Amino acid sequence: MTTWTPGTLSPRPAAASRGQMLRAQTKAELTLTLRNGEQVLLTLVIPLGLLVVLTLVPFVTVPGRRVDFFVPGVLALAVMSTAFTGQAIATGFERQYGVLKRLGATPLPRAVLLAAKTLGVLVVELLQLMLIGLVGWLLGWHPHGDVLGVVALVALGTAAFSGLGLLLGGTLRGLTTLAAANLVWFVLLLLGGVVFPLSEYGAAADVLRYLPTAALSDGLRQLLQHRDLVARDLATLVVWAVVALVAAARAFRWE
Repeated sequence: MTTWTPGTLSPRPAAASRGQMLRAQTKAELTLTLRNGEQVLLTLVIPLGLLVVLTLVPFVTVPGRRVDFFVPGVLALAVMSTAFTGQAIATGFERQYGVLKRLGATPLPRAVLLAAKTLGVLVVELLQLMLIGLVGWLLGWHPHGDVLGVVALVALGTAAFSGLGLLLGGTLRGLTTLAAANLVWFVLLLLGGVVFPLSEYGAAADVLRYLPTAALSDGLRQLLQHRDLVARDLATLVVWAVVALVAAARAFRWE
């Protein structure tokens, strides 16, 4: 007969530590993202397809080598697709189907949920950056610049777009979020310096350069081509990140 030391089987009814909850929720977010075929299409297939087509088919005039212009732009598009569009749509439907309501009944804090979603996005983005960089290299892209500067720009861009995505998905219904997120994605694709140089928009370029997509794409181009980190682009992303994350944290609803 098995005997136990007194106290061995005593119940310990307490929530896990925040670190444990963050790791578990991040793993869940990443698994759900990679299992979603539409998400994979949006975050991986579309940016890679655009990179190949825009580089090889000269229907858009750009300054310098085409591959040098479009690789940074597609990198910015990939960050936007994952951190903003994909996250907003997923969060919106999670609220509509009651997933977040059930999570809200657990000890999982709102801040840990938002952090887990952002970390899941960062892991997917790492895969995106590797694939886009590989395809760009095969197309003749030879980047320069500071790796830490690239990491800083991508991290700030991720924070900004993640905040905007969580703000949208955390306040609107699923179908409304789906329509709004795709519309914003398309507008930023056209006006954010990804496909067309901002100089094509004339006087409006002075305003458009403060869009998060424009700040990220132009910042990456300057850094990877000329090895210069533009303070304006960095400051623009910092402002977007702070405002969006604070607004998302305050307005986010579980249901």
